[in-house]
Amino acid sequence: MKVLLIEDVDNLGYAGDIKEVKNGYGRNYLLPQQLAILATPGAMKQAETIRKAAEKVRAQERADAEAISNQISGLELVFERRAGETGKLYGSVTSNDIAEAILEKTGIEIDKRKVALPEPVRTLGVQEVTIKLMIDLSTTIQVEVLPLGGILERERLSQAEAAEAAEVLEEAEEASGAVFSEAPAEDTATEEDEADEV
Repeated sequence: MKVLLIEDVDNLGYAGDIKEVKNGYGRNYLLPQQLAILATPGAMKQAETIRKAAEKVRAQERADAEAISNQISGLELVFERRAGETGKLYGSVTSNDIAEAILEKTGIEIDKRKVALPEPVRTLGVQEVTIKLMIDLSTTIQVEVLPLGGILERERLSQAEAAEAAEVLEEAEEASGAVFSEAPAEDTATEEDEADEV
């Protein structure tokens, strides 16, 4: 089936392109979603007009997408989920969760379909996730999944580590002070022993 794209379609082409696609893909996805029309002789005459209009829209969208890319590039998101002992989640972190977290953290609304997550995250740990803003423009963010209570535990551990480090430092200072104060005492004891021997 030959179609004329009226919208940019990932992994297929840009608006105004004429493409040969499988019948099922065209009939069940492209045409109902109004991403393409049948490439009839009348439609073919509109191809250049559609292409030019799409190029203007694409230029504006690209500028917007680059601005968004600069704002969210390297963003770190932390999620808490219930997990088993092996680190496998009872639930998952979906592209919708990630899109909502980006909105909450930055105020930027990202369509969940732009979150290129092949399948939901189902294990604890850190993962790089690609945000596909346009066909040829994407950025990555970092998604970390902690066990339930993990954020509070992390804060508690960092406070405990800081307290422990301070305690170790204090003990080291006391020990060094004790060594200096004990050293002269040993010398005096030696002098007394020598006096007894004489």
